[in-house]
Amino acid sequence: MKTSFLIVLMLFATAVWAQKDASRQAKIEAYTEKIPGTDLSFRMLPIPGGKFTMGSPYSEVGRKDDEGPQHEVSIEPFWMAEFEITWDLYDAFVSKETNGSMNPDFIKGEYAGKKMIDAVALPSQPYVDMSFGMGKRGFPAINMTQYAALAFCQWLTAQTGYFYRLPTEAEWEYACRAGSKTSYCFGDDTSQLGDYAWFYDNSNGTYHPVGQKKPNAWGLYDMHGNVAEWVLDQYAADGYAQKNSKPYLPAESLYPIVVRGGSWDDDPDRLRSATRRGSAPEWKQRNPQIPKSKWWFTDASFVGFRVVRPLNPPSKEQIQQYFKTPPPDL
Repeated sequence: MKTSFLIVLMLFATAVWAQKDASRQAKIEAYTEKIPGTDLSFRMLPIPGGKFTMGSPYSEVGRKDDEGPQHEVSIEPFWMAEFEITWDLYDAFVSKETNGSMNPDFIKGEYAGKKMIDAVALPSQPYVDMSFGMGKRGFPAINMTQYAALAFCQWLTAQTGYFYRLPTEAEWEYACRAGSKTSYCFGDDTSQLGDYAWFYDNSNGTYHPVGQKKPNAWGLYDMHGNVAEWVLDQYAADGYAQKNSKPYLPAESLYPIVVRGGSWDDDPDRLRSATRRGSAPEWKQRNPQIPKSKWWFTDASFVGFRVVRPLNPPSKEQIQQYFKTPPPDL
């Protein structure tokens, strides 16, 4: 009798927790974020929480050693930008005319009644067109350092009142896979890659406006190709073994930091969901400023980023840690 009661109690508890989890997941819906003081906006899509197997199996064609060992990761619900951040949005951050962070009263981001951000550094102005003539309006922003991408997130947080940041490497792969376990979000057949991605074979040597290819199952565009995307994590070839239960591997040095997704200049194997790549000093062989810029690369026209927003925002102290970057090694 006692055993039966315990079984009923466990089933009841399981049902209650399942209902709570379903209710929590239901809170997250797609929305459009408008940037105050501009006519600019971007769309954020809901990414449900869950567990997935990160990395690639030994049998996957094109697999590299740094994609293992495969391990299970739990992901909390979050929103992710439908598209890579475009020049339209990034230029609002860079421009002195539209950069609201120049006015301290415009910093309205609050959490628990306190300002999340006290100040935002203004990017230095490049001496050359950082798109290098490949296209601006509707095209993904490129050639920024991870430091600059994080500063954009800090500015966006201050402007909107919501906490935006770069995704962790695990969040990025989880969102890219969208429930799939194959080489790409759509399967293993590379003959279909051109339907979903701009890469070396079809890009004609340049990036393209966002959202022209098919999205993945969760509605995210260009997760494969177009431009590779910054994430929060420090790159280490044995990074998965180091992380264990950590949500991500914080960056402690400028190089290398992880970028994901492959680009317009990459072969198909570099666009796989599990492919990892670390940044390198060679991305700054040339420099758009003197003294050397901590904001810009000039040889990384294949790198951009997109933003995420966690369903449950962290504390102000934790937010500041997310925006903390290693000292620029100039």
